Amino acid sequence: MTTAQLDADILRNLGIIAKDENRLDKVAKYLRRVVKQMTEDPILMSKEEFLARVEKAEQQYARGEYTTQQPGESLEDMLKRCGYAI
Repeated sequence: MTTAQLDADILRNLGIIAKDENRLDKVAKYLRRVVKQMTEDPILMSKEEFLARVEKAEQQYARGEYTTQQPGESLEDMLKRCGYAI
């Protein structure tokens, strides 16, 4: 289903639910919960935040501030060596 089709389906169903105040209240509470979860997700960021992080990383790389994986070293070991809690 496309986004437009999903949107139309949701609006059509909301029109039906709107006739029952109790069910409409339940739907509204559910939607607020979903939105709250989306806004609390620590990995969500705006495009601007993402691009700023990429720019910062590029600058650090240009200054030689990076870590390379040693021969025979696992990715997990390298991350531990860099101070990440694994």
